[in-house]
Amino acid sequence: MKFVDEAYIDVAAGDGGNGCVSFRHEKYKEFGGPNGGDGGRGGHVFAVADPNLNTLVDFRYSRRHEAKRGEHGMGSDMFGAAGSDITLKMPVGTIISDAETGEVLYELLTPGELITIAKGGDGGFGNLRFKSAINRAPRQKTPGWPGEKKSLKLELKVLADVGLLGMPNAGKSTLIAAVSNARPKIADYPFTTLHPNLGVVRVGPEQSFVIADIPGLIEGASEGAGLGHLFLRHLQRTRLLLHVVDLAPFDDSVDPVAQAKAIVGELKKYDAALHEKPRWLVLNKLDMVPQDERAARVKDFVKRFKWKGPVFEISALTREGCEPLVQAVFRHVQAEQIAGQPPAEVDPRFAGDAAV
Repeated sequence: MKFVDEAYIDVAAGDGGNGCVSFRHEKYKEFGGPNGGDGGRGGHVFAVADPNLNTLVDFRYSRRHEAKRGEHGMGSDMFGAAGSDITLKMPVGTIISDAETGEVLYELLTPGELITIAKGGDGGFGNLRFKSAINRAPRQKTPGWPGEKKSLKLELKVLADVGLLGMPNAGKSTLIAAVSNARPKIADYPFTTLHPNLGVVRVGPEQSFVIADIPGLIEGASEGAGLGHLFLRHLQRTRLLLHVVDLAPFDDSVDPVAQAKAIVGELKKYDAALHEKPRWLVLNKLDMVPQDERAARVKDFVKRFKWKGPVFEISALTREGCEPLVQAVFRHVQAEQIAGQPPAEVDPRFAGDAAV
């Protein structure tokens, strides 16, 4: 399936039905009185977060979405039926914003979450509503109210705990395939990954986290080089970034330190908040480095890169060093989740005991 993480749609809720002017006509009842009913409500437009979807491709080719209008009121005290609602299924993590102003209207962050994105118009009043002691034969009615119409921008930011960052061919796809259930395309040429891949890493019974692999960045991405910054938005909701570096490039003229610095620079240009996220260094492809040279090469890289954070030495191909990395990542993610939870409410009857 084609991956699409941005789409524009137009939604229109249904208009309300018009009220009716009618009078009762029955044999031997020449003054039957008003019996015009109200119009029906127009249909609403809903959006629901569907965990089975991971792309907005359906909305790329189906842009206009309209709910049915309400039926008009009729005589014999008959009210019009409400218009049929429509529900649009969207991936979890979708941001819905106004296409003209850019204002964020809604975010679908919970599976099964249902929101109203366009409200149907109310039905108009029939002349039955205007009957009174001094107005026995009202001929007033009101038209139905128009439904809401909106032009919306849909933007998908995948919900992942950990994001992989690095140059093309750094081994990110091999790493996510080694530690998770994801099976991305892996090949020996740059930009093998053309869209984000998600994988669930199982650490133990009921212990897991979600990892995301995005297409590789290159220097000049902010000016559109390579795939540009097209998919960096998918890292904005992560709790941790793993900067994967190829420590044994095929081309001897390539400097891994310069490449790593270029990635950090592009990250800072795109979003300062993303640059400030916790970031760990993962030195990959150590199986390509002779055993007696590994320690010296790692030490030289860390020194020239001026890195003071956590460093992990792995080989995604042979899975060497992957288990300690996964365990450390899980502990970090779990600690972040606990820290982000609101404090438990204390029963006021036992507040004094809790303070002690």
